[in-house]
Amino acid sequence: MMAERELLILTGMSGAGRSTVAHVLEDLGWYVVDNLPPAMILPLCDVTQEMGKNIAVVTDVRGAQFFEHLSESLANLKERKIRYRVLFVDASDESLVRRFEATRRPHPLQGQGRILDGIQKERHELENVKARADLLVDSSNFNIHQLEKKVLDIFSRGKEEVMKVNLLSFGYKYGLPADADLVIDCRFIPNPHWIPELRPFTGKDVKVRDYVLNSDDVPEFLDTCEKLLGTITRGFIKEGRSFITIAIGCTGGKHRSVAIAEELAERLGHSIQGVSAHPMHRDLSKEL
Repeated sequence: MMAERELLILTGMSGAGRSTVAHVLEDLGWYVVDNLPPAMILPLCDVTQEMGKNIAVVTDVRGAQFFEHLSESLANLKERKIRYRVLFVDASDESLVRRFEATRRPHPLQGQGRILDGIQKERHELENVKARADLLVDSSNFNIHQLEKKVLDIFSRGKEEVMKVNLLSFGYKYGLPADADLVIDCRFIPNPHWIPELRPFTGKDVKVRDYVLNSDDVPEFLDTCEKLLGTITRGFIKEGRSFITIAIGCTGGKHRSVAIAEELAERLGHSIQGVSAHPMHRDLSKEL
């Protein structure tokens, strides 16, 4: 019996990396259609019914007035009981300005104004689409290779895997991860930074990890997190989700959050059937 194919609506801010995401999906064997008017999504599904491939439709403000019909098209898909997900690719205004300036290309909506004017206009037009997105990828801190890896993490799954869980360590002083489904704060744990013999090492080193995991209240904290994340993960699996990101923060993203992310990834990978848990460390290199 053929597995149910997936329909992905790929949209987001200009300059955030939609094209990169589309190329990765093509490499994974998806049938990708770029700059398609939303009104053509349903006919495309009918035409490609026998193809059997996953389909990704890239639609954005380049379609001008056609883009205004996206909500209506999504409603038609729901009425036909065609399952779909919306992936929104975003980035901070600062990152987008820097990218447009680097390529010396105007923003598609800036007209006679500044690049930032176009970005703000586009962000306003996409507010409702972003709010209903099933997946959000923020590329502000990614280079092209990191963005490619992020997309691969989301869409390339093993046959036995039901859900991919990323345990993402980060430093609060570098900002919250925009694509986190849940944020866990571990700044209550004593900071190895203030211990001279531990400061040069990271949460991936045994001496730091042992110090963090054996600190007061941490064993109970880990047990509670494991139980909570297990409940959340099983619930998401029932709802058809295949990917979630759990962000774990400390001050700099070097010691405590790294050790906790590594430990929870190991626990979840062993305790929940069908879950593939991966520790990732956003800010570790910034603190080395």
